[in-house]
Amino acid sequence: MRSSPATDRGGSVTMEAAMLLPTLMLVLAVALGAVAAAEARLSCADAARIGARALARGETPDRARALALSAAPDGARVELTEGGGTARVTVRAELRIGPLRAPPLGVRAEAAVPLEEPP
Repeated sequence: MRSSPATDRGGSVTMEAAMLLPTLMLVLAVALGAVAAAEARLSCADAARIGARALARGETPDRARALALSAAPDGARVELTEGGGTARVTVRAELRIGPLRAPPLGVRAEAAVPLEEPP
């Protein structure tokens, strides 16, 4: 008994969809990873700006670090430096995308603000 051309065509479409599904899942995973990385980068940039402004207006380094860490992603590291009339803050974080065995993605942002003169 032979199958009709319509039945063969329906099975072919199902087979193509089944083969395409893993590729679509991979594209979706990459897109979601890119969005997560962009979000982490923006959080690091905001944290660096907050820390640099605090340091520039005369806050203690501990206070500026605490302010930066409050806006930074979990597990971020904050480096503070002052020199040449500028307060500079660098925020680094590692982001895990994908399976636990995947290497972490490093995200970094830096901000520099001129030191304010005391009144």
